[in-house]
Amino acid sequence: MTKTTIYFVTDVHGSDRCFRKFLNAGKFYQAQVLILGGDITGKMIIPIIKQSDDTWTSPGFGQEMRLKSQKDVDEAVKAFRDSGAYPYMTEKKEYEDLQASPETVKKLFTKIMSENVARWMDLAEERLKGTGIKCYVSPGNDDEFEIDNALDTAKYVINPEEKVVMVDDEHEMITLGYANHTPWNSPREADEDVLEKKIEAMASKVSNMRKTIFNLHVPPINTILDQAPKLDETLKPVTSGGQLQMTSAGSTATRKMIEKYQPLVGMHGHIHESKGMVKIGKTVCFNPGSEYGSGILKGLLCQLDGEKIKSHLLVSG
Repeated sequence: MTKTTIYFVTDVHGSDRCFRKFLNAGKFYQAQVLILGGDITGKMIIPIIKQSDDTWTSPGFGQEMRLKSQKDVDEAVKAFRDSGAYPYMTEKKEYEDLQASPETVKKLFTKIMSENVARWMDLAEERLKGTGIKCYVSPGNDDEFEIDNALDTAKYVINPEEKVVMVDDEHEMITLGYANHTPWNSPREADEDVLEKKIEAMASKVSNMRKTIFNLHVPPINTILDQAPKLDETLKPVTSGGQLQMTSAGSTATRKMIEKYQPLVGMHGHIHESKGMVKIGKTVCFNPGSEYGSGILKGLLCQLDGEKIKSHLLVSG
């Protein structure tokens, strides 16, 4: 039997700090396999605008910043990237033009986002080449399809999306980053029957389910792994008696396929607030949660030993 230590994270949403921690985790935790399970890109561009007096300004995260030196600029760039935003150096005229053209902003965002994923893939090769550590990175529902080329052409990192892959000599893994429908109409969403067919197409090719990982971005419905804030028609959280109301936002397809096939382990994300572990039949399912905006990387550290999970621990750092 093959004993393999796996470190799994998800929902880093563009955070440079979290991605660097992810790459360093193999050595730190003595893991042979690293898995980043979706929602890898950021959500916004933050412009850094050159002024006529050779200083720079930036709207930052809602509070105007004046950057008087290159050191100030460098520190702002790092802070933005570590929090998951994409800094963009620009001139006043271009900034004004961008403000007047949402379509141009969208194209710029996609370009910067794809370039950042490619930069991450190069960094992964630089850090991990020669270590013997396998690294799997796949897209999630929030990730645009334009990033797939950077993932698919990476020289070291493997994109396992909608494939059956061997993470070691005997443990298989299937991966799906698509989600059931959300209020935000994200790029990779589908009806539950479509999700079920996608999972079924991979599961039918697995040779031994009791040694298989289901790396499915959306957690199974009606568990502690899928509890998200309930939203009203304006997408604002619903409260009652001063308490935030929660609702199940997981997938019926994910749950149905886990119940049907009973893989060794389910690794999920998508719902940042629902860190935890739950057992569905013989399958142990995990969601490590996410606090990427604070630069905190939450992860699952587990050791697989044949048809057993020898150890598991939800960690953060």
